[in-house]
Amino acid sequence: MAERKPIESWLTDMDGVLIHEGVPIPGADAFIKKLRDSGRPFLVLTNNSIYTPRDLHARLSRMGLDVPVENIWTSALATAQFLDDQRPGGTAYVIGEAGLTTALHDIGYVLTDHEPDYVVLGETRTYSFEAMTKAVRLINGGARFIATNPDETGPSTEGPLPATGAVAALITQATGQKPYFAGKPNPLMMRTGLNAIGAHSETSAMIGDRMDTDVLAGIEAGMETFLVLTGLTTSEQIEKFPYRPSTVVNSIADLVDRL
Repeated sequence: MAERKPIESWLTDMDGVLIHEGVPIPGADAFIKKLRDSGRPFLVLTNNSIYTPRDLHARLSRMGLDVPVENIWTSALATAQFLDDQRPGGTAYVIGEAGLTTALHDIGYVLTDHEPDYVVLGETRTYSFEAMTKAVRLINGGARFIATNPDETGPSTEGPLPATGAVAALITQATGQKPYFAGKPNPLMMRTGLNAIGAHSETSAMIGDRMDTDVLAGIEAGMETFLVLTGLTTSEQIEKFPYRPSTVVNSIADLVDRL
């Protein structure tokens, strides 16, 4: 197997790698500081489409993690980029929060429930039966179905919450139409993120805590992959997957010296 080129750019997941339930994971601050000091291109990624990059910058800052707005890439931004490429200046009916609606406004999309080009499903803490019913009827009426990410559950201090993938499954059952997921593990999210920072997959690495999203997306995008054991995937579960990360480490703290 050909030897990989040195890592020049880093992409890292947020939840489970840098933070856990609103608390920084030990070593995350040192990793981000050293990454910034090195001047290497980097992105912090999240499949969560609730927040805008500015929101996430503020939330991370309160935890002591100084990540510039331009170094944050969300599934909402990846979705907006995809729609702008596919159908510039289109229309969409959106179920989601400010992270998604702002991203679509910024590419010039009109948000409407009148014969939209797309139904776009994202993350929200207030999924309503009325909104889901409208989505079903619009999709049955010809709107194309897009979802920000396939995660079926999301973390909270009280325990797992139903997330975009679970609601997408409900809408699929009611319409017979499966959505196109723009977020991880779709390598589209990685490639659009790499393009945003002018990086190339051959010299980039992806750090994540989930085999089925982070590691898979990194592999399919042609990147070196690092799995940390501070999130969802345990060391015992790794062998269940038909693919492997390039490297497994206990936490982000173990990667500070790699920079």
